Amino acid sequence: MTHILIVEDEPRLRADLVDFLHLSGLKASGVATARELREELCGGWRPAVVVLDVGLPDGNGFELATEIRRDHPCGIIMLTALGDSDDRIRGFDSGADIYLVKDSTLREIEAAIRSLLRRTGDLSTMTGNDDQWTLDSTGWLLTAPSQETLRLTAAEFTFMKVLCSRSGEVCHREELVDILARPRSTFDNRHLDAVVSRLRRKIEARTNLPAPIKVVYGVGYMFTASIIERTSPTPSTG
Repeated sequence: MTHILIVEDEPRLRADLVDFLHLSGLKASGVATARELREELCGGWRPAVVVLDVGLPDGNGFELATEIRRDHPCGIIMLTALGDSDDRIRGFDSGADIYLVKDSTLREIEAAIRSLLRRTGDLSTMTGNDDQWTLDSTGWLLTAPSQETLRLTAAEFTFMKVLCSRSGEVCHREELVDILARPRSTFDNRHLDAVVSRLRRKIEARTNLPAPIKVVYGVGYMFTASIIERTSPTPSTG
């Protein structure tokens, strides 16, 4: 699975970002110093993206970015309080792919990570090739990696079609409610949660696999496994 390494000496921000990425379906871990970063990078595995604080207690982030870029083929996102033009230029010159200031929200940081993963081709391997699901719109069917297939209701299929179209990104609750709402009927967050809860139980009962539908608290839902769609028109949820 694609791994994100957070290099941040502020414990609260590091923990919040690691936890948020986990909830968003990404594997992430954190270190606090340049020494710990080097130990991780020399440990025989390669993170897909390093989110790098500039002001570490034992190292300069600009110099570390140059070092990472020279020795390790991974994406680099700089996260720093230094936001003026000269600092941004220095960040890009040192090898950073994306430069963010620390007033960026957790969702903005996650979006930057996913954007970089798409650019480097790592997003498609986020959950591994052995975790492939298929959504078939001809018969409203969802097929698991084990080849177990379940038939979806119109609302379940429409929900899955939206998640499938976003390639692992978070789908916002408000948008899902709008898409699933039927004309002249009441459909709100409670109804959305009921649809998702029923679908997760159906998946797990039929396939004996954990349902790869993750809730991003206060934001929405995402499908955390690899999924492809056999396309045909979206059905009415009425």
